[in-house]
Amino acid sequence: MFLLAISDGSGVIAAAKRPPNIILIVSDDQGYADFGVIGANNIITPNLDRLCREGTRLTNFYVTWPACTPSRGSLLTGRYPQRNGIYDMIRNEAPDYGYKYKPAEYEVTFERIGGMDEREVLIPKLLKSTGYRSGIFGKWDLGSLQRFLPRARGFDDFYGFVNTGIDYYTHERYGAPSMYRNGSQTEEDKGTYATYLFEREAMRFLHENWQRPFFLYVPFNAPHGSSSLDPKIRGTIQAPEKYEKMYPPVENLWRKGSKYGEEAMVPTPEKRTRDYRASVTCMDESIGKMLAFLDEKKIANDTMVIFFSDNGGGGGSDNSPLKGGKSKMWEGGIRVCAAVRWPGKVPAGKVNDEFLTSLEILPTVAALTGTKISSGLILDGFDMLPILQGKTKSPRKEMFWERKDLRAARVGNWKWVDTPTYGGLFDLSKDIGEKNDLSKKNPRILAMVKARYANWKKEMALAEPRGPFRDY
Repeated sequence: MFLLAISDGSGVIAAAKRPPNIILIVSDDQGYADFGVIGANNIITPNLDRLCREGTRLTNFYVTWPACTPSRGSLLTGRYPQRNGIYDMIRNEAPDYGYKYKPAEYEVTFERIGGMDEREVLIPKLLKSTGYRSGIFGKWDLGSLQRFLPRARGFDDFYGFVNTGIDYYTHERYGAPSMYRNGSQTEEDKGTYATYLFEREAMRFLHENWQRPFFLYVPFNAPHGSSSLDPKIRGTIQAPEKYEKMYPPVENLWRKGSKYGEEAMVPTPEKRTRDYRASVTCMDESIGKMLAFLDEKKIANDTMVIFFSDNGGGGGSDNSPLKGGKSKMWEGGIRVCAAVRWPGKVPAGKVNDEFLTSLEILPTVAALTGTKISSGLILDGFDMLPILQGKTKSPRKEMFWERKDLRAARVGNWKWVDTPTYGGLFDLSKDIGEKNDLSKKNPRILAMVKARYANWKKEMALAEPRGPFRDY
């Protein structure tokens, strides 16, 4: 693992009039190939394409878990889920079977009372020591009790929802109101499309704070599926009609399906794909407004913009040429679309194939901002700016994943997947689509990768225990 050492050897910090601003934008379940600049599926993303043209697109970028909550915990702490304690979802299972909680019931469910261990240190808490103003607008997903909410974790400003998914218009998660402003639940904007709200609040934050160093975290819920008990809504991704009309019309919208063990009319795959793309295009337009603001105030050169998806694409997405998608240990579940722009500091129009992960976000932000890291805080990543600049190769040689009884490891270009129903050993340098299982042909390599995984498991077990899942 990596212990962070702060250095100004690059000259970036010393040369700047002030520390750089950081805008971290995270989409939800977006596919690996869902950038219009790739040209694979006719998705409309002019502003994400702009980030790629004016910055560097990352093709070998991983997250720490193939679904929401643990992935988000890691990108904000720079630590593996098994180290920071959030190594599974903070969510209720009953709505999966069509059950709507009564308010009194919901108040004592795990989705309501679970949260990230209070001893964990998140990016905004670190940045307070260097005078940054931090805001989050969108999906939190790390706990909804007061002690777990963003304001208690270092953020100065918060507007968004607290759990894994919502209805885009009611802002309810299967009937439970989920939108908050700072420390209080709110229904003031019920009926307004969620992406518009997160755009509104992010723009407000920019207007209020652009003259000082800021950290803006915008974790959109788009293009995550809609969390509604209505099968017609839950089976797709809600998007404003304006964006739906930007795509070819869908002739067959509904089909007979099954939800909660009963027959129901549900969206066709064609409708879901159209709706998915429409929600991405709406999000893209919101991102464009943030980029335009940076231009207007002439602070684009002082701002690093980082974009990636929290995990692999869900229904309606395009993960090609990767295998699988969200929730899977295949590359399509954990290798994600990503781009970084910082004019004059990160090369423009480049594609970077270096092995990088979301664990690198916190160490990179700390290095750029001159933020000191406690010697006792063990991080699992490193400052990736020199790699983005092409000055050096990535020091990352391995990465490990565990989700319940699903396991995976990457050591060099070798990828091992082990689950009850699928798996194998794959050479990613020749087989990015994980089509050819080489485990029988390469038993020594398989044993080596398994040994590295076992070593990682041992290290995680010896780490100082964190809640809410671990027994200690």
